[in-house]
Amino acid sequence: MTDYYELLGVSREATQEELKKSYRQLAMKYHPDRNAGDKASEDKFKEISHAYSILSDPEKRAHYDRFGTADGFGANQGPFTGGAGFGDIFEDFFGDIFGGNFGGHRRQRAAKGNDLRYDLDISLEEAVFGTEKVITFPKLQKCGECNGTGSEPDKQPEVCSACKGSGHIRYQQGFFSVSKTCGKCYGTGKIITNPCKKCKGQGFIQEQRTVNLKIPPGVDAGSRLKIVGEGEPGVNSGPNGDLYVILDIQEHELFKREGTDLFCDFPISFTNAALGAEIEVPTLDGSAKLKIPAGTQSGKIFTLKGKGAPRIGSQQRGNQLIRVFIEVPKKLSLRQKELLEEFAAHSTDDTNKSFKDKLKDLFTGVEG
Repeated sequence: MTDYYELLGVSREATQEELKKSYRQLAMKYHPDRNAGDKASEDKFKEISHAYSILSDPEKRAHYDRFGTADGFGANQGPFTGGAGFGDIFEDFFGDIFGGNFGGHRRQRAAKGNDLRYDLDISLEEAVFGTEKVITFPKLQKCGECNGTGSEPDKQPEVCSACKGSGHIRYQQGFFSVSKTCGKCYGTGKIITNPCKKCKGQGFIQEQRTVNLKIPPGVDAGSRLKIVGEGEPGVNSGPNGDLYVILDIQEHELFKREGTDLFCDFPISFTNAALGAEIEVPTLDGSAKLKIPAGTQSGKIFTLKGKGAPRIGSQQRGNQLIRVFIEVPKKLSLRQKELLEEFAAHSTDDTNKSFKDKLKDLFTGVEG
């Protein structure tokens, strides 16, 4: 696993200013605009940008230092998440000359937490008729002991003496006012002198979260259900991310699904196929009667209307298509053999006549 500190060429004790300086130098060196067509430089730029997006955020950095990964803040994070793209290079580069954010206050903004993903297998019946599920998954949650402050309950975080709680250090550079992120509190404006024992000063702990999920009728493999606010906690009082549940449908022993239609192969006897019959066939709603006309051939497809799956948000259902095949008995009694032999003796050769006619037409004119 790549070490973000090593990637940026700094120590684990590096201040935010040291991180920013190193990142800026590397980003300017590997930026695609300066290395047109160089895939290696482009990949390097993405790697250092992603590393800086983690280490430049105090909460993500603390989580990374503790767990050695940023996965706890969401698995769908792209290489430029966290504001470490070319905008930061532009702002940092010109900030040194013109005064950082052009004389304004660049404060820590409230940001929505990262989204989470949960993969769930359900049966075909549950997909067609809908169901309710209880799912449990790990997620970062605000520490209940310190209420997310990271400090012992009876010890509130102290105001940073360096920035006086603003999160930034301001000073004059010529005619311009320069605002830089405070290197002592990492822009939070607070110093934790008595870390919470439960969360080790992080303000968040990973716990098992249980939620009830309602699955509507008609979902299919790949359907995505969104549960608002069940993702990772927001940053600086920002809203929580969302949880996305991705559905997969288990293979059914009888039915196959294509869109809103269900397909089923069903065996019938030779006598039912020849003489005709009314048989019972399976559906997801229970058994249903199906009329087999006399002379039905193997492979014939019958349709049961309204016995398929609905579309999401609609009560109208697709169809069930039943393909019959003639099942030949493996063992016959003596009497059955006698009857079949008698049947064969009284049969004409019409059974294969059409097929033989096709063969005759196919080979007509072929020279020997």
